[in-house]
Amino acid sequence: MELKVNMNEYLPLRDVVFNTLRQAILRGELKPGERLMEIQLANKLGVSRTPIREAIRKLELEGLVLMIPRKGAEVADISEKSLRDVLEVRKALEELAVTLTCDKITKAQIAELKAAAEEFRKTLKSGDITQIAEADVNFHDIIYMATDNQKLILLLNNLREQMYRYRIEYLKRPEAYPKLLSEHEEIIRRIEKKEKEEAADMVCKHIDNQVEAVMDTIRMKNN
Repeated sequence: MELKVNMNEYLPLRDVVFNTLRQAILRGELKPGERLMEIQLANKLGVSRTPIREAIRKLELEGLVLMIPRKGAEVADISEKSLRDVLEVRKALEELAVTLTCDKITKAQIAELKAAAEEFRKTLKSGDITQIAEADVNFHDIIYMATDNQKLILLLNNLREQMYRYRIEYLKRPEAYPKLLSEHEEIIRRIEKKEKEEAADMVCKHIDNQVEAVMDTIRMKNN
């Protein structure tokens, strides 16, 4: 696997390396159980071992990396506990977001939401999981922005990266696509009619279905 550092002149090298490795794990480019060898990663990224070591330590604190005695660092498995923790928070925040959106969304944003849902539909045919995930993120981002609540948007953006790993796992299942599409359409319909409770219920169902699907994947891997 080829890792690429995206240099950012405003960030220290250790943060650039951390972000690069973090993205690789969240996107599934570095897979659960894969060992993180300092020398090998330093050579791939063209940096010294020090920022690699610091990045691995931070990734361990985030629960993305495990330190195994006499073995070293490896990418953490996706556990049922971590999945539930992340998606319970997401569900609560998205329920609030869609309720606020029902009150505040404009006609232009409704049109944007419909266009994002259509773009997501088209992207499903590409088979490119990263592209599909980005289209799904974009759909939900429009709902977040329509809340016009900067604190809520910030919280959801901070959670986005942690959700990404599970979103990718879900989108690896093409059999889930018809349900996903119908859920997006139903969410739009409820928001457009300003039906707060129904829209919130639909968002919760949307996330619950994701939890169950990823749980099935985790259990199959563990058996």
